[in-house]
Amino acid sequence: MHYFIIAGEASGDLHGAALIEALREADSDARFSFLGGDRMAAAAAVAPIIHNRDMAFMGFSEVLRHLGKIFSNLSTTRRQLLERRPDCLILIDYPSFNLKVAKTASKAGIPVFYYISPKIWAWKEWRIKAIKRYVSRMFSILPFERRFYARHDFPIDYVGNPSVEEIDSLRPSLLPRDRFLAEHKLRDRPIVALLPGSRMGEIRCNLPVMAEAARRFPQYRPVIAGAPGIPDEVYSAICDYPVLCDSTFDLLANSRAALVTSGTATLETALIGVPQVVVYRSNGSRLAYNIMRRLIKVDYISLPNLIADRQIIPELILHNCTPDTISAALAPLLTDTPARVAQLEGYGDMRRQLGASTAAVTTARLILAALRKA
Repeated sequence: MHYFIIAGEASGDLHGAALIEALREADSDARFSFLGGDRMAAAAAVAPIIHNRDMAFMGFSEVLRHLGKIFSNLSTTRRQLLERRPDCLILIDYPSFNLKVAKTASKAGIPVFYYISPKIWAWKEWRIKAIKRYVSRMFSILPFERRFYARHDFPIDYVGNPSVEEIDSLRPSLLPRDRFLAEHKLRDRPIVALLPGSRMGEIRCNLPVMAEAARRFPQYRPVIAGAPGIPDEVYSAICDYPVLCDSTFDLLANSRAALVTSGTATLETALIGVPQVVVYRSNGSRLAYNIMRRLIKVDYISLPNLIADRQIIPELILHNCTPDTISAALAPLLTDTPARVAQLEGYGDMRRQLGASTAAVTTARLILAALRKA
């Protein structure tokens, strides 16, 4: 089979590479065309049609500046899709671009599979119309998405969550405390991990309030999880805490608690079993909060709370995200309090709902079975 895959962001490249490897295992004749990054290129043993470094534009102003490039990428992708006539198109998140390509594929009679649903349950719910019209089958990595799509009369497949597989596979190799402290030249003090995000804007908004809140617990050592590609000077301009790059999971495994910017890191922190406070500062205004609350259609912003369908983690967003509110939420998680126990028990409920399916392998098998049946 010939598979045409689109992953427009770095996280999509990681999931796309795993899916390519799983498709190779399931289909000995698998061939690939794709838009993605270096991991997918290594897995597919071919170069991308377009590298995702030329696709990952975030935010209104950045998208506006690169409109010409975006339209060029879209034109190239449509042309290559129709010229190569693959057996299917596989989309990974990235909905603004991917749903336009899905329309082209559907009209050309090419089956469209979506691996990792766009977060239309949070906002832009109107995209369900395009999904129902152009997507043959949706493969979800979040169990609560089944309820959302069922309300729209569009059954989907929950295939497991890649973060579960990743954490479970890494757990035996996580550094024990003595080796962790020695390797990173840290004194033997309880650690509070600070995960301010992976993008420059996130770090500049979230780290200052995280750092100030952590400073109120002098018996603990705050340590920052550095993001790939972010210079050390960005962190040092905000605070003087140590920064560890490429060691986030080891840091979490050796921390008493964590302050985490909303995103996939909240799920990873929960799966490792570290109590956390979720923060999202942005511009911090009450006006922005009121606008966001009108746009967002869910009760929670963190994945553990969404999966559990109840608040197991405190969420502090925008004008409610201050050093005072963060330190008040963090304090009971640092000692053996009922709040700490309740959060850890909530993690257990969340983990059971995620199940044990291997997402990429399950998706590959379902795609191949659907193609062979067709």
